[in-house]
Amino acid sequence: MIIFRYCMNKIIKENFNLEIIKLKKLDGYENENYLITTKNKKYIFKKYPYSPELATVIKGENEVLLFLSKNNKRFPNPIKTVDGKYVKIYKINGEKFICRMLSFLEGEMLGSIKNTKEMFESLGLFLAKMDQNLQSYNNNIIKSRIWHWDLQYFHLNKKFIDYIPNARDRSLVKYFFYQFEENVSLLIPSLRKSIIHSDANEWNVLIKNGKVSSIIDFGDLVYSPLINEIAIAMTYASYDKENPLDWALIILKSYNSELPILEIEIKTLYYLIAARLCVSLCNAAYSKKINPENNYAFSSEKPGWKMLYKWIVLSPRFVENTFRKALGFSAIINNSIKNIIDRRNQVMSPVISLSYDNPIWFERAAFQYMYDIDGNTFLDAYNNIPIVGHSHPKIFNDAKKQMSKLNTNTRYIYDILPKYAEKILSKFPDSLNKIYFLNSGSEASDLAIRLAFSHTKLNRIMVIENGYHGHTQTGTDISDYKFNAENGQGKKDYILKVPMPNVYNGKYTKNDGSAGKMYANDAIKEMKNSESSIAGFICEPIIGCAGQVCLPKGYLKAVYSAVRAQGGVCISDEVQTGFGRLGEAFWGFQIHDVIPDIVVIGKPMANGHPIGAVITTNKIAESFNNGVEFFSSFGGNPISCAIGLSVLEIIEEEDLQKNAKIVGDYYISLLTSLQNKHKCIGDVRGKGLFIGIEIVKDNTTYPNKTLANKIKNELRKTNILVGTDGPNGNVLKTKPPLCFNKENAKMVVTKIDQILINNK
Repeated sequence: MIIFRYCMNKIIKENFNLEIIKLKKLDGYENENYLITTKNKKYIFKKYPYSPELATVIKGENEVLLFLSKNNKRFPNPIKTVDGKYVKIYKINGEKFICRMLSFLEGEMLGSIKNTKEMFESLGLFLAKMDQNLQSYNNNIIKSRIWHWDLQYFHLNKKFIDYIPNARDRSLVKYFFYQFEENVSLLIPSLRKSIIHSDANEWNVLIKNGKVSSIIDFGDLVYSPLINEIAIAMTYASYDKENPLDWALIILKSYNSELPILEIEIKTLYYLIAARLCVSLCNAAYSKKINPENNYAFSSEKPGWKMLYKWIVLSPRFVENTFRKALGFSAIINNSIKNIIDRRNQVMSPVISLSYDNPIWFERAAFQYMYDIDGNTFLDAYNNIPIVGHSHPKIFNDAKKQMSKLNTNTRYIYDILPKYAEKILSKFPDSLNKIYFLNSGSEASDLAIRLAFSHTKLNRIMVIENGYHGHTQTGTDISDYKFNAENGQGKKDYILKVPMPNVYNGKYTKNDGSAGKMYANDAIKEMKNSESSIAGFICEPIIGCAGQVCLPKGYLKAVYSAVRAQGGVCISDEVQTGFGRLGEAFWGFQIHDVIPDIVVIGKPMANGHPIGAVITTNKIAESFNNGVEFFSSFGGNPISCAIGLSVLEIIEEEDLQKNAKIVGDYYISLLTSLQNKHKCIGDVRGKGLFIGIEIVKDNTTYPNKTLANKIKNELRKTNILVGTDGPNGNVLKTKPPLCFNKENAKMVVTKIDQILINNK
């Protein structure tokens, strides 16, 4: 330090003829900054690691500052050396450095004081006037600069993403990278460009007398779309606020009053703000890795993450319309939903129903949020198919890469199929070692029945009351939920139906093992009384369409044993319950301590992309080989396999099974507390993020379909999606994407509570 201080004194004395009274090191990102106090004035001395490129950029920065500070004392002014230069190159302790001096500007940092509306208005005006001035200025050095902090080069920051330690954080950042590419990159050539400061963060803005007095640190100067200037300022001024959009609007309107923003520029703002947050967070993660001692480099990390997670909740359409209205443009209004419903009805059968009394026209979705055409954000507490979250960036990327290479039918060889098959089979017990790929869970159920028939040479199937296994003819035949419904076709002769083992309001209600045993005994009696042996027994580990009914302890173990004893096979339908959704285990059958002979999967296995599969034993697969050839033209095609593999990797990387357990337990605990408060909640059941809430007439077990439907539709009015199901339509179903969090769960339960209070 003594040697360094001696060098500094020497450099400053020799080049600026100044005597240092006090030397104070300031915070800095990649360079070192010092406050120099002399007898008469204060200065800022800046020291940078040498490179020819940086020396050139600093020359350009000095030229811009000289232009701005000409007749304006509100900007730092480069100080000449005694030989008339603004930049000096020195060796200090054997290392080569670039050195320069700037005038010191008095004021408090915006980030160090309580913010006011007046400050934000003055910031908008200050930036607008500065940018107006810079629009008339040309600097070839700055114009030619390619800088990763420049939002038009947002993609250059991708290399830092992997430094972000948390997988779910990485996914959120990646999502915004893809959104930027889709929604901003193509517009950049059409946007106004100018030299801009490009870093109006809260530690670069000085306040005097309650207003912006100056702006410092021009190290990020770039020639870039003008709209980036205000986007960056809005980001940093509001990222630590409870309602960031409200604060951002103050700056935007003020800037616009001096330098009007164009309509095309408004379209980019939502994504530019997200991009700046992502740039900051990526670089903070990188800096923390390479220089963990420099706290300044990642000082904005915590509020940055907080705002980014708030930003994803906001619909891009909502934010755009909010900005449009604030700047005097009319909101973007879409065609009425009635028109699109009428068009739909003209080309589709009304048998394909719509959810809710007031259907929703969705435009896009991200993770656990869905955005309608009018800009409203909905919390998705219902759609179990996008299991890892809507529009997950890894799925998008993996699908795109595979689409660009190959998609063909399964009679050809491609490496992604065995790779995916091996990965998914590794999640099963060793005995389940053969897989058949199809295009849906319904097709998988159909094939499972074929396998059972082929292997056993029997032709009867046992099903559980209110079970659902698909929409094909066979799927309908084995689904009491369908064949026993109003206008259903009725039970086919080859179907043996056994009662639903429901410990809430069924025949046996003690879930201590005794109810499971007694329900199992009843099912076994039905088998014994059957006119012929059964080929297979199919059921879900939790019966979804029955209203998320959990099978009682010991039931499956006893029934499986009896089915096998009379020559049948056991089929577990894991379409809804698999892939870690139940939290405790990856597959639902594992909770019951059984191993089925055949497993059916679909829906979530590719996050909504059409794919299904049947997993079985080698013995059953061999017996099927002796029959008619089985072929699914596109079941297990390269793209489907790539997406399926991506889903498995996301579940592992983001620890989503664990999240389902933690959040699910919390969710159920909140709902159980609500049950104790409201007499209309008869039962709360399920595991992980697969939950049913039975709505009844107060203090009874009698179903209250009307109230359940009301709760569902009232939740829809508050932008929360749940469903209703069960034989009486009185069970609220919630089975959200596995990225669902505790705050989401609390929101759902709070809204249900409010609805029930208002219903009294």
